[in-house]
Amino acid sequence: MADVLAVIMRWLHISSVATLVGGMIYGRFVVAPVIDTLPEGSKGSLDEGMAARYRALVYAAVAALVLSGLYNIFATPGHSPRYHMLLGIKLLLALHVFAVALLLVQPGAKRRARRMTGVVISGLIIIAISAYLRRIF
Repeated sequence: MADVLAVIMRWLHISSVATLVGGMIYGRFVVAPVIDTLPEGSKGSLDEGMAARYRALVYAAVAALVLSGLYNIFATPGHSPRYHMLLGIKLLLALHVFAVALLLVQPGAKRRARRMTGVVISGLIIIAISAYLRRIF
């Protein structure tokens, strides 16, 4: 039974990262450039409409990442100091991603494309750290 829970939590964690970071990559490098080509009157309504549709996914992904992340931390104790240092850096970057993602989907958010760039960079660094931590674990 413990193995089933571990697999479910790992799946939840990975799928939530894919939803959050993947959505930001798509938004930043596909949607934002297209929105910039639209007439001024259409930009705002499309931008706000897309943020409203993505909002529920962001909330769900953040909640699932916190839940599955806490499970993963408590289910696998006893790591090296280097592991904990990198985990701390990962968690700080995750807080940045969560905060900015939650702000981006609020009505009237400014500079969405610029902020998405920061989330993409932090998100990709988190994924790289995660891959390394998985390797040394």
